[in-house]
Amino acid sequence: MRLTDLDVIVTAPPAPGWGGRYWILVKVTTDTGIVGWGECYASSVGPVAMEAVIRDVFERHMEGENPENIEKMFRRAYSSGFTQRPDLTVMGAFSGLEIACWDILGKDRDRPVWALIGGRMNDRIRAYTYLYPLAHHPLPEFWGNADMAAEAAIDLVDRGYTAVKFDPAGPYTMRGGHQPAMNDIETSAAFCGTIRKAVGTRADLLFGTHGQFSTGGAIRMARAIEPFFPLWFEEPVPPDNTESMAAVARATKVPVSTGERLTTKAEFGAVLKAGAANILQPALGRSGGIWETRKIATLAEAYNAQMAPHLYAGPVEWAANIHLATSIPNILMAETIETEFHAALIKNTISVEDGFVPAPEGAGLGIDVDEELARAHPYTGTGLHLQMQDDPIDYVGRNLFEGGAPVGKSQD
Repeated sequence: MRLTDLDVIVTAPPAPGWGGRYWILVKVTTDTGIVGWGECYASSVGPVAMEAVIRDVFERHMEGENPENIEKMFRRAYSSGFTQRPDLTVMGAFSGLEIACWDILGKDRDRPVWALIGGRMNDRIRAYTYLYPLAHHPLPEFWGNADMAAEAAIDLVDRGYTAVKFDPAGPYTMRGGHQPAMNDIETSAAFCGTIRKAVGTRADLLFGTHGQFSTGGAIRMARAIEPFFPLWFEEPVPPDNTESMAAVARATKVPVSTGERLTTKAEFGAVLKAGAANILQPALGRSGGIWETRKIATLAEAYNAQMAPHLYAGPVEWAANIHLATSIPNILMAETIETEFHAALIKNTISVEDGFVPAPEGAGLGIDVDEELARAHPYTGTGLHLQMQDDPIDYVGRNLFEGGAPVGKSQD
């Protein structure tokens, strides 16, 4: 069996757009006619350039290869151009293609992917999700209103979720780490307090940020939210500064998590060695794919750290996350996004049930991709999947982080 054909589909989720401006799906076919699906997570370049990278990685390192030879293809891509170091764009391209290889192998053997990477360790995976506005919540007011957030949290907990994530700490900017404004600290504490009061002990609170603080700023924020016992403080400082993150981890009682912007065991290993985080959040469409992230999970196990796969993408990457989570002993939970488009794109073949995701039973990734639906929503904008804010934060007025890249914003 050999890899022979590649198709790349860039699909744009309709409103509300949770999951980013677009999702990059890859369809890989073998000489035996088996089709595998993968997803390349957000990249540093636009989708046209990214498609060129994906095709180059496939043609240069994977075309004509047996899909079983995951390690060989990874080493080719990782070493490409005499590098042998993590490259965010190249590894993002490889990750989606690698996921497709596992989908092919599972279908060829009529077994779920989790059965090929260690077997079923977990019958179901604990799910969590962001607090998204309910139908009657006005925007953008929702993003800075603790009472509305608490209402959304109660809705999720009533549906079975045992963990909810929120991000009231202001926007992330291209300027690097900063000190939070007092308004941001006050708003963050209010969110934690109001949501904790609303859900009690029925759910963990996951405090999300995007690497926007300086070391001292992150420590100040951590002390403000500590009384409400959040399960994690996500990516408190820029992700490339492991020593700074380790300083934050030492200074707070709140566990630090990180990983959505990291790739390969090289970067995650540095985080573990520095003691910078004990909850890792790889996005499998960027971190190196399923096999590389299985290695990251093993490293984490050696450091007594847990895994919580990240998702701000489409349901194909989510399926890969769930298969990994099913197979490892140190899974904490997995991020989910429940929209009609997410569900329809895989024809509801994997779903959240009472706050948990049952281990997939179908062959390969266990999903049925609606290719016609994916092609019916092409991305025609000019923006990146996610974008940093150019302007500095506001120390006078209010800062709002408006849920990633919602439809209707500039550069859609």
